[in-house]
Amino acid sequence: MDARALLTLCVLLHAFGGVQPESTCKLKAKFNLSGYKNTDKKKVVVGGMFPVHYRLASSNSNTSTVPTSSACEGFNFRTFRWAQTMLFAIDEINRSDRLLPNTDLGYVIYDSCFTISKAVEGTLTYLTGQDEAVPNYRCGTGAPLAALVGAGGSDLSIATARILGLYYFPQVSYESSCSVLESRFQFPTFLRTIPSDVHQSKAMAQLVLHFGWTWVGTIAAEDDYGKYGIKAFKDEVEAAGVCISFSETLPKVHSPEAVRRIVETIKASTAKIIVVFSSDVDLMPLASELHNHNITNRTWIASEAWVTSALIARPELQPVLGGTLGFGIQRADIPGLKEHLLSIDPYDNPLTEEFWETAFNCTLSYSRAAGSLWTGGDTSVPRASAVVPGGLCTGRESIESLNNTYSDVSQLRFTYSVYKAVYTVAEALHQLEHCKPGHGPFVNNSCADITNFEPWQLMYYLKNLRFNVPHTDEYIFFNDGEVTGLYDIINWQRNMDGSISFVHIGSYNSTAPPEVRMTINNNSILWNSQQQEAPRSVCSESCQPGTRKGIRQGEPVCCFDCIPCADGEISNTTDSRECIQCDKDHWSNTNRDTCVLKIIEFLDYGEALGITLIAISAFGALVTMLVAAMFLRHVSTPLGRVNDPVLTVGLLFSLVVTFLSSVLFLGRPQPWSCMASQVALALGFALCLSCTMAKAALLMLRARALKSSKPAKSAKSEVSDKAAEPSATADVDTDSLQPSHQRAMVLFFTLVQAVACTVWLVLMPPLPVKNTAAQNVKIILECDVGSIVFICAVFGYDLALALVAFAFAFSARKLEDHFSEAKGITFGMLVFFIVWISFVPAYLSTRGKFMVAVQIFAILASSFGLLACIFLPKCYILLVKPERNTEEAMRPQRAKPRETSAVGTSASLSSEANATTVSTVSVDE
Repeated sequence: MDARALLTLCVLLHAFGGVQPESTCKLKAKFNLSGYKNTDKKKVVVGGMFPVHYRLASSNSNTSTVPTSSACEGFNFRTFRWAQTMLFAIDEINRSDRLLPNTDLGYVIYDSCFTISKAVEGTLTYLTGQDEAVPNYRCGTGAPLAALVGAGGSDLSIATARILGLYYFPQVSYESSCSVLESRFQFPTFLRTIPSDVHQSKAMAQLVLHFGWTWVGTIAAEDDYGKYGIKAFKDEVEAAGVCISFSETLPKVHSPEAVRRIVETIKASTAKIIVVFSSDVDLMPLASELHNHNITNRTWIASEAWVTSALIARPELQPVLGGTLGFGIQRADIPGLKEHLLSIDPYDNPLTEEFWETAFNCTLSYSRAAGSLWTGGDTSVPRASAVVPGGLCTGRESIESLNNTYSDVSQLRFTYSVYKAVYTVAEALHQLEHCKPGHGPFVNNSCADITNFEPWQLMYYLKNLRFNVPHTDEYIFFNDGEVTGLYDIINWQRNMDGSISFVHIGSYNSTAPPEVRMTINNNSILWNSQQQEAPRSVCSESCQPGTRKGIRQGEPVCCFDCIPCADGEISNTTDSRECIQCDKDHWSNTNRDTCVLKIIEFLDYGEALGITLIAISAFGALVTMLVAAMFLRHVSTPLGRVNDPVLTVGLLFSLVVTFLSSVLFLGRPQPWSCMASQVALALGFALCLSCTMAKAALLMLRARALKSSKPAKSAKSEVSDKAAEPSATADVDTDSLQPSHQRAMVLFFTLVQAVACTVWLVLMPPLPVKNTAAQNVKIILECDVGSIVFICAVFGYDLALALVAFAFAFSARKLEDHFSEAKGITFGMLVFFIVWISFVPAYLSTRGKFMVAVQIFAILASSFGLLACIFLPKCYILLVKPERNTEEAMRPQRAKPRETSAVGTSASLSSEANATTVSTVSVDE
């Protein structure tokens, strides 16, 4: 025998009063439910569930007695208004000629007591039709059940929706916004007139980003509403770079220790913005504790569940929660609701009696009859009467004088959602009732019977419902059970009398384009601080342009250090994660926020150093030309003849070239100037050193010839032999090295250099380049030598010529004549070597235009050194001592040993009386 047959047998036996067998049906428990019920002579019954109380009352845990369902305590005026709104809406529908004109709606409303267990009790009782609920059976009779409006918070609706979904029984929620309820697989018959928290979480995230807050704390209720809502918010803001300073959970069961721990966390955190996903009931203990600790200077972001709650928005909590920003669901004015709320009868229902006694803090002493007689009797008797707190009340007190949240209809948000939920069920029933036979949506185009329909049939109309809410311009339609995410952005502002106003400062529309999805008027916000500007909430202050973020190890990414960009790098945005390298032609400015063009540097003609170098070069060239002119003028003199005019002029010409070649190193480098400067210098020195080498070679041969000749026996014989000595010397010069040979040497060695320079210019010529590596802030315009091998070969060749010339001159240094040419060349080569040896470290230690200046100074110094050492003694004779410019004085002589006798000394001095020497003549003779 199945359960249905067994239950039927039990009922029949009881009805006929026969001998009852031992019953197999046993009542496990009796539910203790309170609420409103009116099902008599009604066609359809609509269920409702509201958390009229805060919590369950403590029950006796003694197992020696029969357990009973716990009662509720902690009356909630706000949710009681919601229940009254459902009664008002059903009464309005029953009086309507447009909606369900032939059908009266009944109702069964239970108090869910803000707990899952009571919500489940109410659901089972509603489905079965009796307090002694038998799962899977409806034992009651009467009008069919339509839908359940409720059951309050998200965790309550989740519990009831799982049960109702088993029977495909419609549920329309007015408050449950948890995103998990979007799942049609888990909750196939759940619909709601409040947006999902998916939209609210995105709206909160966008609000945080709007004000630039990157360091926020989060608090969530310990239920599905708080858990899923805060998770969605975290996902949104963390993806945008916002960091969570702390994340706390509000206990569902009051725990002072847990609340105090949360308070300490808030105090320790530097986050000035705290986002709270919680109901007002769950948040109240924390708000009170924050007030006790006087924690201010925080801005709270409220979810829709508590943003307009009078339980939280109390004047004494203003220092803590003032300036709160939050998202409220759409509000509306409901005509006639306030009158309904003010006209309730305190004796109509136990819940109403409890409301009256709680609101007026009294105990009703009059009977229901007395109260009813008064409400319909003499209107001259004033309704209001004084009530002594804790004393008796008559039931004639004025509700309007209470000034509490029950009668406040200025912020009808959840109340309006309840109103829409009731009308949603009524509109679906209206379409079901007015289905035209043969055009219905069910099998064979059939329609459902309003007096005997199945829940799933009503569910069809609910899912496809579209209607305008009465007294408003809102158009309701369900997208798989969900409605559009429309929110008002609310700011708590204190009034002059200390009360709190919920000021509308903006809105959020989830269906709008992203750029206009949220609108907010910043100027209308009052913050919970002394400043008029939005508070800052960052772990670290923003890194300004010119710096980059340096992440701190072990801390969130919002906690960082601002590290200045390195030289040559910039950051031109705030909070840049890395610096940008400037290109090779640019450099970072002082603030490291812009790449600026590097300074173009080269040794220009017009600057002081360039002018000085040009003047020195011109002076050297002019002096050299004057010396050449002077030698050409005296070319017929003994001094002019003893110095080969061709070599002398060639040497002086090469010095003019070297002096003037230094000028080619000045100015902006050009291809022609880079090639000309290097080649002119190389050829100039090659010609100069070739001439010097030819002169030194001749001096070396003369010195060897004199050394190999027989020395004089006495001073007298030496004087007598002087007439024969020139011819011997001449023989040596003619036989060993003729002037043509010297000139051939000069020509040959110069041509070798010319060929090398030509190959250099053809294959890898020097070219102007931008040197961006030598100095960070400058671009040095310089000449690239083209090939290190070629330049080393070319100037190495000049060095080789200089070394040979020095060797020849040094070997002839003791050869004496009136202008000591061998010594002059030796000293000239020494000056040349000293200058260029000193040039190398000086050149390598300088940068930019000063490298060019060092090179020019080396050219000028070596040129002046050669000019002075070789030609200064000759010029001295030509200009100062012309009497020494004789044939006899020009003959080279070998140095003689010192004589110790006075006679020898006297003879020597007398022999030299006619041929004085230059300052370098040996005194040993």
